[in-house]
Amino acid sequence: MIKFRNSGAEIFIPDNKPVEEAVSRTTHMAISAHQDDIEIMAYDGILKCFGKKDRWFMGVVVTNGAGSPRDDLYASYTDEDMQSVRKLEQKKAAFVGEYGSTVLLDYKSSEVKDPSGKEVVNELKELILAAKPQVIYTHNLADKHDTHLGIVTKVIKAIREIPKEERPEKVYGCEVWRNLDWVNDEEKVMFDVSAHPNIAAALVEVFDSQVCGGKRYDLATVGRRLGNATYSASHGTDTASALTYGMDLTPLIEDDQMDIKEYVLAYIQRFSQDVNSRLSKVL
Repeated sequence: MIKFRNSGAEIFIPDNKPVEEAVSRTTHMAISAHQDDIEIMAYDGILKCFGKKDRWFMGVVVTNGAGSPRDDLYASYTDEDMQSVRKLEQKKAAFVGEYGSTVLLDYKSSEVKDPSGKEVVNELKELILAAKPQVIYTHNLADKHDTHLGIVTKVIKAIREIPKEERPEKVYGCEVWRNLDWVNDEEKVMFDVSAHPNIAAALVEVFDSQVCGGKRYDLATVGRRLGNATYSASHGTDTASALTYGMDLTPLIEDDQMDIKEYVLAYIQRFSQDVNSRLSKVL
């Protein structure tokens, strides 16, 4: 049985299966900082499980959403009000996307960003061990949101504490607060997320407190995916109408001694080399 550390933490199971059954059937898991991050960055996993009986998606939201911007209907809402609203919105998304389960861990952002935040690591480790997903989607290591970076590094640390035979097969760092268009094409993980555009739109639009509250994530998310699809190849016609990009983080859970910071900096160095090489051909 899952025991949560925070009193406000909870698990939501759209089809009302028993908790252990719902968690153990997981094949694809997303671990995000905030409510709505999952729907922006991990639609590939949602799609792979949507309407399937042998694949199930679990969403894990680590923070409580208290510090989100607000406007319009939500302008006068307190942090406590926003936490309640954002939890409800995440549950709505889980229902629309037919998730197997959604876990809301209710941590403060400061706890996630704390390099010594061992409780977050331990709880993520327990969830991963209980769910045993084949694939995990999380934030990318070049994201410009510090809370997102706190999540991805803790996900890696949590998996490294799990016996290798029980670790996921793949871990991907995905786009939210910095896209991955700059990653060299041969290193990009390209997810074709063209299917069910109505579900894709609904999953982001259900977070009304964010869209109405001053951030048009609904338009920006669709636009980024369309832009990725159109600009993914300069000398060919489009084969997808929507793409999301990922950074393959799997080597970091295969080699526990690999330095996390050096791993992502090497991506940037290879990008720099590519720019230099291309310019050198025409100068």
